Amino acid sequence: MSKVEQRLAAAGITLPSPVAPIANYVPFVRSGNLVHISGQVSLDASGGITGIVGEAVDLETAQRAARLCGVNLLVQMRAACDGDLDRVVRVVKLGGFVQAGPDFFDIPSVVNGCSDVMVEAFGEAGRHARSAVGVYRLPRNFAVEVDAVVEIA
Repeated sequence: MSKVEQRLAAAGITLPSPVAPIANYVPFVRSGNLVHISGQVSLDASGGITGIVGEAVDLETAQRAARLCGVNLLVQMRAACDGDLDRVVRVVKLGGFVQAGPDFFDIPSVVNGCSDVMVEAFGEAGRHARSAVGVYRLPRNFAVEVDAVVEIA
């Protein structure tokens, strides 16, 4: 088990199997030492967290949704690193998208759920640049989607 996976286990996080893309794209692309990971939605084995944040989904639930996105990003990172998350040198950037209602403005607090997972997994190397954007709709009504750029060895 990698050091990163030991940290995740200590935090109570287990990584599921990767989810196949639902359209005409790949889960990640490596260019040099950078891996661009396609957006990961708030999906888990129970179906995930869907709905509009600020309406059907409250802040706490939306933060859990963002954590799910973080876990799904880690799954794709692990695949990009041939199973060894210790090869991740740095989480460079996250792009967070929150399906927000018209009166919900705490978008950055939602995306913190994903950012926290990156820091739990990688420590200082998990700190990253970030965008946090409220959007009208996300695929299949998921509450949150996050994509990433990571550097790997």
